[in-house]
Amino acid sequence: MEFDKIMLDAKKKQRIIDKYKTHEKDTGSAEVQIALLTEEIKELTKHLQQHKHDHSSRRGLLKKLGERRRLLRYLEVENEASYKKLIEALQLKASKRSQKEAEIQKILAEETEAEEENAVSTDEVVENEDTNKES
Repeated sequence: MEFDKIMLDAKKKQRIIDKYKTHEKDTGSAEVQIALLTEEIKELTKHLQQHKHDHSSRRGLLKKLGERRRLLRYLEVENEASYKKLIEALQLKASKRSQKEAEIQKILAEETEAEEENAVSTDEVVENEDTNKES
């Protein structure tokens, strides 16, 4: 009977599906599956805090974590915008791959800014030289 408390009830599951579905009849998209797994992981984590020696539930938790990780990786590759929106909504950590890509984008943006500033300053030097020649 303890097992029933760990699983999501139908109403809660339907609310999660309604919140994360991508179209009207969606029940199995990666977004919905990840959201459901996240809620199940939260429930199992609470359960395991009280029942530290429940090793079969711990194994189930690890399997759910692995499945969510695989689905997140799939979503990140297939639909990055949806991935970012979902991890923000579920308050999950971004993958190391996403973090590295964000760092690379930041560095490239800084380099582009520096190049634009150099281009502006060299244009000013050229303009100053032209006005000096005309004088």
